[in-house]
Parts: sequence; structure tokens; C-alpha cells
Amino acid sequence: MSVSEVADYLGVAEIRVERLERESLLVARDKDGEGRPLFDSDDVRRYKELAERLGGI
Repeated sequence: MSVSEVADYLGVAEIRVERLERESLLVARDKDGEGRPLFDSDDVRRYKELAERLGGI
């Protein structure tokens, strides 16, 4: 998933997704042609479930 897809799925701004990746709270699987992180959809789903259990994203 791209940064924009993850942002839409989580309901947050793209900059927030990039910050989560920088802080290793959401681990990127690869980089796209522009050097932006790409995420595994299962990892994103698990992150969202955990964040919701902890009180929100």
C-alpha cells in the first residue's frame, strides 16, 4: 500500500503515515520509485486494530 492508501485507510494525513514509518511504529516493506515507503496491507490492518484498542490512531 502506498502512503496515500494507508492514510485513507487509517483516516489520517499522509504526513502522519510518514511519521509513523520514521518512528518505526508502522514498518515499510519497500520503497517506490520516488523513495516513498510502501506498506504491507496486513501490517497496516494489524496496526489499525492495535491503535483502536489503545484508544485511537
